[in-house]
Amino acid sequence: MVSKHDPVSKKIRHFSVTACLVPICSLYGAAVTTVEGVGSIKTRLHPVQERIAKSHGTQCGFCTPGMVMSLYTLLRNHLQPSEEQLMEALGGNLCRCTGYRPILESGKTFCVGSNGCQQKGTGKCCMDQRENLSSSLDRKSDICTELFAKEEFQPLDPTQELIFPPELLRMAENPEKRTLIFYGERVTWISPGTLQDLLELKAKYPEAPLILGNTSLGPAMKAQGRSYPILLSPARISELSVVMKTSDGLTIGAACSLAQVKDFLTESISELPEEKTQTYQALLKHLRSLAGQQIRNMASLGGHIISRHCYSDLNPVLAVGNATLNLRSEEGTRQIPLNEQFLAGLASADLKPEEILESVYIPHSQKWEFVSAFRQAQCPQNALPDINAGMRVLFKEGTDIIEDLSIAYGGVGTATVSAHKSCQQLLGRRWNELMLDEACRLVLDEVSLPGSAPGGKVEFKRTLVVSFLFKFYLKVLQELKMLVRLFSMPRVDSHQPLQDPVGRPIMHLSGLKHATGEAIFCDDIPRVDKELFMALVTSTRAHAKIISIDFSEALELPEVVDVITVEDIPGTNGTEDDKLLAVDEVLCVGQVICAVVAETDVQAKRAIEKIKITYEDLEPIIFTVEDAIKHNSFLCPEKKLEQGNIKEAFEKVDQIVEGEVHIGGQEHFYMETQRVLVIPKTEDKELDIYVSTQDPAHVQKTVSSTLNIPINRITCHVKRVGGGFGGKVGRPSVFGAIAAVGAVKTGHPIRLVLDREDDMLITGGRHPLFGKYKVGFMNNGRIKALDIECYVNGGCMLDDSELVTEFLILKLENAYKIHNLRFRGRACKTNLPSNTAFRGFGFPQGTLVTESCITAVAAKCGLPPEKIREKNMYKTFDKTIYKQAFSPETLIRCWNECLEKSSFHSRRRQVEEFNKKNYWKKKGIAIIPMKFSVGFAATSYHQAAALVHIYTDGSVLVTHGGNELGQGIHTKMLQVASRELKVPMSYLHICETSTATVPNTIATAASIGADVNGRAVQNACQILLKRLEPNIKKNPEGTWEDWIEAAFEQRISLSATGYFRGYKAFMDWEKGEGDPFPYYVYGVACSEVEIDCLTGAHKIEGAFIQGMGLYTTEELQYSPEGVLYSRSSDEYKIPTITDIPEEFNVSLLPSSQTPLTIYSSKGLGESGMFLGSSVFFAIADAVAAARRERDAAEDFTVKSPATPEQVRMACADRFTEMVWNYSLFSSKVIFLFPASWTY
Repeated sequence: MVSKHDPVSKKIRHFSVTACLVPICSLYGAAVTTVEGVGSIKTRLHPVQERIAKSHGTQCGFCTPGMVMSLYTLLRNHLQPSEEQLMEALGGNLCRCTGYRPILESGKTFCVGSNGCQQKGTGKCCMDQRENLSSSLDRKSDICTELFAKEEFQPLDPTQELIFPPELLRMAENPEKRTLIFYGERVTWISPGTLQDLLELKAKYPEAPLILGNTSLGPAMKAQGRSYPILLSPARISELSVVMKTSDGLTIGAACSLAQVKDFLTESISELPEEKTQTYQALLKHLRSLAGQQIRNMASLGGHIISRHCYSDLNPVLAVGNATLNLRSEEGTRQIPLNEQFLAGLASADLKPEEILESVYIPHSQKWEFVSAFRQAQCPQNALPDINAGMRVLFKEGTDIIEDLSIAYGGVGTATVSAHKSCQQLLGRRWNELMLDEACRLVLDEVSLPGSAPGGKVEFKRTLVVSFLFKFYLKVLQELKMLVRLFSMPRVDSHQPLQDPVGRPIMHLSGLKHATGEAIFCDDIPRVDKELFMALVTSTRAHAKIISIDFSEALELPEVVDVITVEDIPGTNGTEDDKLLAVDEVLCVGQVICAVVAETDVQAKRAIEKIKITYEDLEPIIFTVEDAIKHNSFLCPEKKLEQGNIKEAFEKVDQIVEGEVHIGGQEHFYMETQRVLVIPKTEDKELDIYVSTQDPAHVQKTVSSTLNIPINRITCHVKRVGGGFGGKVGRPSVFGAIAAVGAVKTGHPIRLVLDREDDMLITGGRHPLFGKYKVGFMNNGRIKALDIECYVNGGCMLDDSELVTEFLILKLENAYKIHNLRFRGRACKTNLPSNTAFRGFGFPQGTLVTESCITAVAAKCGLPPEKIREKNMYKTFDKTIYKQAFSPETLIRCWNECLEKSSFHSRRRQVEEFNKKNYWKKKGIAIIPMKFSVGFAATSYHQAAALVHIYTDGSVLVTHGGNELGQGIHTKMLQVASRELKVPMSYLHICETSTATVPNTIATAASIGADVNGRAVQNACQILLKRLEPNIKKNPEGTWEDWIEAAFEQRISLSATGYFRGYKAFMDWEKGEGDPFPYYVYGVACSEVEIDCLTGAHKIEGAFIQGMGLYTTEELQYSPEGVLYSRSSDEYKIPTITDIPEEFNVSLLPSSQTPLTIYSSKGLGESGMFLGSSVFFAIADAVAAARRERDAAEDFTVKSPATPEQVRMACADRFTEMVWNYSLFSSKVIFLFPASWTY
């Protein structure tokens, strides 16, 4: 949080910022508060920190400090904020673990009038509305309504907050006028104290940019390598922050932040008649969705305008609103219009080099004038628009005749584009459908997008050009006419002792440390003596022979120590299938070739730019599954399961449908990127490795083979991991091994931390899938035969692709009993980074194919999809396709409860009624069942060990083989130990996961970490308790400490190793049968969505939200050369807090237990991922409704993610047809529809 004295309001302004964008020099005169300054577990917790932890708003904890600071800043400005303000404050924060809801719930405890209930505004708690629940189920016996006790929270006392430093206040009230100069190695920062000084400096350094928020200049300097020797900071010039209101408009200083502009506009809108605020309302609409709160707090109005980004949200609105730019130089002042010529950068309409933008004048709108703003992006917030628009029309008073018309678009060219000629031709026309048709044709012709336009999505953008125009037409037409639930959980047994924590909503052990910033992650470990930094050199070619590598220039740079190459590896260079460092040949862009070691991370990164690599391109270059099939390029043999007689069954069915399903990849986007610290010891070749991983034993083994030293010389430490989701199972071993080679060669500790861009480029993610199905069924919807063939894009090396393919095939049948089945799968070898383990491990992709078959059958039978699902579901005790027996009773219970709790049939009728009444908006609803198999398909992967020590003071140290990834495994293990030893959790402690204390561990993955490690901890505790039993019987009234002291005196060992041999699991692929999974978990999800047919926009807990991202927003985009474009949060969109469902009800099935797992533990970490597909199928349901109404074919090809682009183009209408015809018959480049879509 940055706090400054506002020269305009004379008040202290607190605002949250994105720390990585804030130059240190810009903080002169500001107070900075970090999470460590808000509160501490060592002194006093702030209520924000306490509540986010106790409300279970923290899992891995890597994002929690940012969440805390956003909430804290909000409360410093608004003691009792509204829920809208809360959402806005958190809109710029990302979390990959929680699904955001518990974070929101903690924030709502501060909100005015909030009672934490989902049913906002009714004044009643949904738990009290028993009439909405079925009378057939007694909810009182199995529902607990609270996960935290609000009355236990400490109150928020504003008098206890840190004051603004008096010295800074004195400086602000009596500002220093002298110019401040900060000299850096390559940049000089100059901060003038007066406007005159600034104008003189601008005349002296005309090429020097002005820098305020650094939200445009900063990323450009980092990503594009731009450098400016002189930077001018006008932050202390009060004249640039002045706001003036006149009778005809509003003048806003260029230095005002976008957040301040938003406040000024809101104030003006509340004070002025509505007819005068049309432009202000349009600007305000875009300001609410432009970036996040932290960026709006930093970005300035002047910087936003002068940057003239083609995707600017404000410039199109300002242009049509006839805004004027007030410029100033040493020569004086002048005004220029903010029009198309200025936005295109024409010299005659631009600033002169010595001029600055002082302020922006935005005139009031007038009666009979209407202004609107439109934008469509991958997500509602924190996403650059695919296209946006500002539109204004002025009518002759009392008529619908156009007197003036302005239309401007962003995102369709290199600058904001005006449809000036089209507008001129429409003057004097009446506002009717004839005018609209003509306007669409004119605008499509004038606002041209060539087929090779930057950013692609050409047909989508062309469609939006006319769709926005149509939306404006409807909105104005309407205004012209006006002028002439709930989270539930099983209740703990009332007889359970209070000190027994099992089953209770225990706060995450590290929750408070997450909230105070005191939780130590890998890169938080203080710098070690003589530590060096490593940066990786990666391939820039997709498939090429390495001719030469020249790193002489890199070694000449100061502070650069060495370059690590494959020749430096004393042992093995990875495996035959997966090399650590490329040898002679590179197989993808992003493959690691060598590494630079330097004294600072900055110098290491500079050095890698100096390394010259000469390549010779090789053929073939394969990127897609289709290309791999054509070239017969596969990583492993085909996997196949079959039952019944497919050929015979297809001959006897009423109908057969064939189709394709395309599912895109997904980036793990863990908050903590890959990182490792390797510390060589002084003797015996020992190494300490601190690494962010799900599998420290694998890191240990890989380093051992790479260095050719025994495993017992290497100790891996994992304190906590900032999210993994499968992405930290195999890949950390590669980075650990490369860093270890550097440590051994140099003799220094090595720290390797990947930037987000490098992490996304190198590591791979979820496997994209291409599926083909053939389904045979009777007219009543009974499926008799199903043949599915799946191909996954494995990337350039094997990694986990074979296992993913096996699991995909094993899980394809999902919840359905179909007697004649054939499932086949192949992993394709392509020239992309190797894809790897990801939450769900093939299940979310494969089962989408199965569910798409169900939807296709429903369309052909003219029946709702839920009827087809219900008809074909497992009903009685049966065997799966691989002959594993199971009972579907729990599945059926989940299905029936979800139907009832969601009021599905009533909602279905309401959706149909809504769709009848609305042509341009459609609703969809879907209910999806899930049978998810938990665990690995091998017994040895289910073993686990634990080590428990009891010390003489009675305290207990628990160590086990699981890794804390945010799922709370350490908390659960202490719950187990507390119950078994019958001592409070306060007696227990877990330090870390270490290969020195628990060896030969299995990866914390496949949803069984708590299951198997819990059994091991239980075993160790039972051994210890059995040793203590004689003393307990001898002194039953004694205390725990008495019994431990007596045991020590009697020389009874107070240390025990616990062990769990694992669940039996096996699979024989030759026979196509086995018992590969210990047990199943079941779930059902119902989602209802609303789509905008004109733009494709759709309104939608941990895994569910991540799954929703997979199926709706997360899209990986590659260049034709195989370079990953979407390498940051700018291009790759995971769900944000504004994307979570407006109503989100989750419940656990009551009295659902399994004797197989400890305390009925259930592996739910991955299964919820697929339930997010209910959103996808609800969107598909809405699209199908739109296509039915437009007489378009319902059986369109399924493609995931269902981005706004895909949804809009699937909603075929006269505008998509108009764009299609335009593409066919214009002289411009013709856009060809992708083969994966049917229109």
